[in-house]
Parts: sequence; C-alpha cells; structure tokens
Amino acid sequence: MSNGTALLSDKDRAAVVDTVMTNNPDMPPTLAGRIVDEATKFVIAASCSPGKNLTPSRVVDEGWHALILHTHLYSSLCAWRGGYVHHSPGYNPRNYDASILERTKSRIAELGFDVDEELWGPPGSDPVAVAAKCQHTEECAIMPMPPDPGPTE
Repeated sequence: MSNGTALLSDKDRAAVVDTVMTNNPDMPPTLAGRIVDEATKFVIAASCSPGKNLTPSRVVDEGWHALILHTHLYSSLCAWRGGYVHHSPGYNPRNYDASILERTKSRIAELGFDVDEELWGPPGSDPVAVAAKCQHTEECAIMPMPPDPGPTE
C-alpha cells in the first residue's frame, strides 16, 4: 500500500505543506506533511467515487483547503482519476458523522492507500488544533462533479 507521499512531486508537496504551516504556525512540518498526504488521498478518492458521499475529518480538511489554494495542482489532481471536487465550507460542531468518515477511509483503502488513522478521528481526538472550521456530514458530503463537457454550440 502507498502512504501518499509519492502522489505529489516533492516541489508541489513542499508548497502545500508550507501553506498548511502558514495557516497553522505552530504545527510541526512532519505533521503538516501527513495532513497534506491524507488530503491528497481524500481528493483522489472523492474525485473517482461518483455516488459515494465522502468527507474529510476536520484535520484532513485543513490539508484539503491548502490543496485548493494551489489551483493548477488541485485541478490536475482531481482530473487525474475523475471529476473536479468542489468544496462547500460550513461549520457546525454537531455535524460529526462517524459512518461517513468510515466510508471515506474505506474508499481510500480500496484505492490502495494506507490511512493515517490518527488524522481521521472524531472531534476532540485531533492530534492538533487546525485553522479549518469545516465539519462535513451526509447532508454536505463531497461528491465529484462530472467533467465539464466544454462549450456547447
């Protein structure tokens, strides 16, 4: 199985890790890297899983936010395996749904990736506080958008 570090070039991964650390100044670089790796696996899983509502944990969501800011990289990552994965931010601490996180972790594993379990825990078990204030549930889960067919005549 893959830990995810080879999914991005060293240069791209370092840039996204830097974004996570800029948003979370006291975060150790190793932890920021783990978050970016899990977010990358999440985006790949979401992009190639039509009809399967998936969602990141709050910690992994921080890495997703950082990936989105690198628009060319993010667009390429989504297109690599499927459709574009849109983000609709929102926060309600009651939005935690263990079953959707389990479904997401299972899908990531089905794709051959290791899951960093510590970063996918319930609220309150997070190994670090993050700037991201999103918490997704079934109602606001992430589904890929079909590829844009381009302009119609």
